[in-house]
Amino acid sequence: MQTSPQVAVSGHEHCPLAQLEQLAKSLTLPLLNDAPSAQYLLHQNLNRLELLNANEPKTKAICVDFEAGKAHHRRLYGGGKGQDFSKALGLQKFPAATIVDATAGLGGDAFVMATLGCTVTMLERNTIVQQLLSDGLARADSSEDSEVQAIAAKMRLVQQQAAGYLKSLDADEYPMLIYLDPMFPQRGKSALVKKEMRFFHDIVGNDDDSGELLDIALTRAVERVIVKRPLKAETLNARKPDFDIKGKTIRYDIYLGCRHLANQRPITSSSISE
Repeated sequence: MQTSPQVAVSGHEHCPLAQLEQLAKSLTLPLLNDAPSAQYLLHQNLNRLELLNANEPKTKAICVDFEAGKAHHRRLYGGGKGQDFSKALGLQKFPAATIVDATAGLGGDAFVMATLGCTVTMLERNTIVQQLLSDGLARADSSEDSEVQAIAAKMRLVQQQAAGYLKSLDADEYPMLIYLDPMFPQRGKSALVKKEMRFFHDIVGNDDDSGELLDIALTRAVERVIVKRPLKAETLNARKPDFDIKGKTIRYDIYLGCRHLANQRPITSSSISE
């Protein structure tokens, strides 16, 4: 059984104590003063919320930033609708699709979806990651870059377990697409896995119920479910996709949604004899 590492809340020297206390209370976390040996820190910096590895101060902090870094590069140079990601989503067929990103993580893929014109509902069950996402979205909403603002306006964060959210939807609320990018156990401590992502994995844990989530998603996505996988990884639930799209290191397994299943003609003895 995986044990969660201790996380404490801290802030810059001028950060109001009341703000930190409110954040700690909302997450049921201690303040750093009450847990000085905490392994990780949810730290309110001057201009953003960050997740820090207290034991490795040289390791890069984790935050959500939709204005700079990887998000900025993907927005400008991501390849548009000709990229594998866009093809997996089927945006040539479903432009401006409604998408539920059921495993939002730090929101990188959701941001690309919104950049491509989609309306995205992000689901993330880890409360610490929820706070990082909420902080990143708030900064994007107030960005001086009007394009970033417009993209962020297409993104909505729902702080709810994905399975419960999907089950609660009425038929007229089903999204066109559901996207899954589950976290799986790391295989060793390869140098290929950056230190910051290793400690992020410690915080988030494993998505051991991803197979169940796929089963639910198949009954709620109208057009397709897209599952992002490492190229050579096994499929979820050993379920063969309807088709896949392969890149150099990533594979997208695509399953047709409930509209297609509902339209399938039942195979019966009478239909076979026709």
